[in-house]
Amino acid sequence: MLYSLDIENFYSIRERQVIDLRAAGNAPDTPERLAPIWAGAKERAPKVVAIFGPNASGKSTVLRALSFVAWFVRDSFSIAPGARLPYERFNDAESQAAPTRLSVSLAGLADPESDDPGGPQCRYTYEVTLGGTAGQAQEVLAEAMHYWPPETGRKVRLFERDRHGKVMAASAFGLSGYRQALEKVLRPNASVISTLAQLKHPFATSIWQAASLVISNILIEKQDGLEDQMVRHYASNPALVEALNREIERIDLGIKAMRLESGPNGPIALFAHEGHDGPMPLVLESHGTRMFLRIYPIILQALETGGLAVIDELDTAIHPLVLPEILRWFHDPERNPHDAQLWMTCHNASLLEELIKEEVLFCTKDRRGRTEVYTLRDIQSVRRDDNYYRKYLSGTYGAVPQIG
Repeated sequence: MLYSLDIENFYSIRERQVIDLRAAGNAPDTPERLAPIWAGAKERAPKVVAIFGPNASGKSTVLRALSFVAWFVRDSFSIAPGARLPYERFNDAESQAAPTRLSVSLAGLADPESDDPGGPQCRYTYEVTLGGTAGQAQEVLAEAMHYWPPETGRKVRLFERDRHGKVMAASAFGLSGYRQALEKVLRPNASVISTLAQLKHPFATSIWQAASLVISNILIEKQDGLEDQMVRHYASNPALVEALNREIERIDLGIKAMRLESGPNGPIALFAHEGHDGPMPLVLESHGTRMFLRIYPIILQALETGGLAVIDELDTAIHPLVLPEILRWFHDPERNPHDAQLWMTCHNASLLEELIKEEVLFCTKDRRGRTEVYTLRDIQSVRRDDNYYRKYLSGTYGAVPQIG
């Protein structure tokens, strides 16, 4: 489970923002909402994280930072040497000359050399610092991973990389036998993890696999033909179509079932409707139905694998009564046996009536365009029986549009 995210000088976030999701020790025991940050840990974090705030306040930036870290660890080796990394620094002269820093804290194996995925776990932190001359391709200035073994509880380096590409590693990381190859292929715009995964390094491969469990609709690189890709994805996964058809009639999307047929340019999706004599193509379906079809594979994959679903503007076209149902999937231990997480941005304030304070983040911007991120539980005197919806709309918590 991911429970902390640090962001500095990334898009609209200029000053360091620390998002720490760990619940207070006296928070009620609500296992359907809060889960141990790793198996057996006393500290807990929410399974659902909903981010509220005005338009352009930086909500998507938080999700983009999380998606970027996963992309960098997983896929940065695949971009061309010298290619620009897909992110932007804060847009002022000082920030353009300053580095970007990103860090995540999450659970990992207490014994990095173990091949037992069900073994004891502990805290891990991955961090990367990126920089370079404004207007030119950015490069890695520093990259590191640390962990806190349970027997000592002290911070231990697994690997550290400096701006010259030199990598120092602990014996538990297992760099012996890979160092020479790494020195030859490690590039300034690629992560150590992504690079070593190409070399079949065991520990790096396990981290690469963990990063692959972060599934996002925030596009790091622009892609065209998204709906065609979506239909092909369904066509190649019959079990996904079966799961979708079990859900769509139950939650009343206005359709009975989806089926896939072969078309002249690939698979096509057709939809059966009550009272219609024939199936309808995807292009004639509502925006809400098409949006649900896009996000459903992300949600299902996270629930099945214990991954992390990162969904921007989940409420854009989803009915307000369907949104709480999606949240309930993550709260339900039977549907979410591996404590998968959902991180989402939202404008529909009525959803606050379905959330507890540990599940709510707010974003706001100051007059200089700098994003601030804070949690509902950071606000003093917030009670669990408060009407979060009414208080948010009244401006009590901030992060609402200023009109007039």
